[in-house]
Amino acid sequence: MGIKAQAPIGIFDSGIGGLTVAREVKKLLPEEQIIYFGDTAHLPYGDKSTAAIQAYSIKIADVLLKENCKLILIACNSASAAAFELVKAYVASKAHVFNVIDPVVNYLREVHPGQQVGLIGTKQTVNSGVYLQKINDLDVGIVLKSLATPLLAPMIEEGFHREHISHEIIAAYLSQPILQNIQALVLGCTHYPLIKTQIQAFYRNQIDLIDASETVARSVASFLGYHQLLARKDPGREDRFLVSDYTVSFEETTKLFFGKQIKLQKYPLWE
Repeated sequence: MGIKAQAPIGIFDSGIGGLTVAREVKKLLPEEQIIYFGDTAHLPYGDKSTAAIQAYSIKIADVLLKENCKLILIACNSASAAAFELVKAYVASKAHVFNVIDPVVNYLREVHPGQQVGLIGTKQTVNSGVYLQKINDLDVGIVLKSLATPLLAPMIEEGFHREHISHEIIAAYLSQPILQNIQALVLGCTHYPLIKTQIQAFYRNQIDLIDASETVARSVASFLGYHQLLARKDPGREDRFLVSDYTVSFEETTKLFFGKQIKLQKYPLWE
């Protein structure tokens, strides 16, 4: 592959939730330039059809290829479930493609064989059965117990995760019978790291909470290191954050996900 180490890392999501992944990647790999694409015109992907998500994902992959990204990270569980294989085939040898599901599945194989593991995520992610299929394929005795938690992402987007009502919604979901007696819980949506402390409090720190954003960032870092594709420091390069539809409220909400205010740039997918 003619992929250059100094090329940027492309990260995309249905909105700004994937900024939690971008933040972890940046924390581990501060020398890398990130080009982020949030498809804010079409969010949430969690209740879209597979065909629609695939169409959006190919369009975004095209944008990131034009930016010469060396690696494209699908920072959205719904898009990872619906479009990873298609994006990988489309991108071919022009860039490496990562999703947020495989690194989590690999982690479970190493750390939780023979255990009961919970998963919370959007309806699209849970109903796709992609985690269940990949975990069953491992054949290491992991029993996966999945629960769709559709109220959590909009609650976080609207900033209600800091209000008392969030504790009641989180507790109502986590108290469901299907999630009883688990040893680990996968946060199967890139919004959920923002409610990690509330979830840990519910479980009194008794279970392994698997934050996909951290797991995926570690996976990307080791992959780039192994393939000698880590960038050198270049003060002239700045991270860029593109969205398919711009609103002031999105720009303000980015602070929640990225930890600091960032400037969003409008880049419509369809003119």
